[in-house]
Amino acid sequence: MTDFDTWESYFYPTPDNATLRNLLGERDPAVLAQKEHARAAWRQRQLNADPSLIAPTYDAEHLRAIHRYLFQDVYEWAGECRTQNMSKPGMAGSFAEVKTGAVDRYLGDAQRLAQQAVWERLDREQFGAAAAAVFAHVNQAHPFREGNGRCSKVFMEHVTQQSRFTLDFARVSPRVWNQASALSGPDLGKYEVVADSLVPVFRHIAVERSWPATVRTEER
Repeated sequence: MTDFDTWESYFYPTPDNATLRNLLGERDPAVLAQKEHARAAWRQRQLNADPSLIAPTYDAEHLRAIHRYLFQDVYEWAGECRTQNMSKPGMAGSFAEVKTGAVDRYLGDAQRLAQQAVWERLDREQFGAAAAAVFAHVNQAHPFREGNGRCSKVFMEHVTQQSRFTLDFARVSPRVWNQASALSGPDLGKYEVVADSLVPVFRHIAVERSWPATVRTEER
C-alpha cells in the first residue's frame, strides 16, 4: 500500500498535481470525477437497500466504514483518515488539524451528541438544532482526503433514523449547503463550532417519515 504521508503522495506525479491516485488507473481528473461519482452512488444505493451492512455506532469507525464502503472501488485509502491539513475557500480557518488530535476530538463530540439526543421525541424545530450540531462537528473534522460530503450525508441519515424525520438533501441547493457548512466552522483560534447557519437547513430538509423510526431500546 502507498504511504500517503505527504500532500503530493495523494496525486499522480504531474506538475499540477491534478489527479488523485486511484484504483482505476484514470489520469484525467474530469473522467475520474465522473467514474468516482458513479461508483460511489452505486455503493450508496447498496447501503440504502441494506443498512445492516454498517453498524450504527455513530463514532469515527462508523464514518470510516461508510467511507470505505462508498469509495472502495476508487481509492486505496478509502476508509483511512487524511494525513494532511485541509481548508476550502470561504472558510474562516481550516478543517481540524491532523497532528493535534482535533479530528478525533470533533468526531468524539459528534458521537456524544448523536447518542445523547432523544431523537424519537424531537419536533422539527428541535430536530434541526440537534442534527445541525452533529453535522457541524463531523464537517469540521473532515476526516478524509476526498468524499467527506457524501460520507457525512450518509452518516447523518444513519443518525436521524432514530427520529421521526428522514433527510431530503435535494431540497437544498449545493450553494446554500456549502455556504452553511463553511459558516459552521469555529471562529479563528477557537474550537467550538457555530452550527447556527445549518439549523434552518436541516429543518427545511427534514421530511416526516412514513414508517416508524428506529428507536433505541435502552431505557431513557
